[in-house]
Amino acid sequence: MNFWGGSFISDPYGEILFQASPEKEEVHVEELDLGKIDEARIHWPFLRDRRIDSYRPILNRYIDEV
Repeated sequence: MNFWGGSFISDPYGEILFQASPEKEEVHVEELDLGKIDEARIHWPFLRDRRIDSYRPILNRYIDEV
């Protein structure tokens, strides 16, 4: 059985640090540069611009609405 897709680890800028094999099951541990993550969060402040007020509807289950 083929799975369309694959697991990978990337840095905050999209550089792939590890890509799992599509042929076999794998477990991989990658050391991450936490400074690079902090830098990305400062220069790419996506969480700052989020609209928390618009989250409530997506937290409801469909069955609760019916």
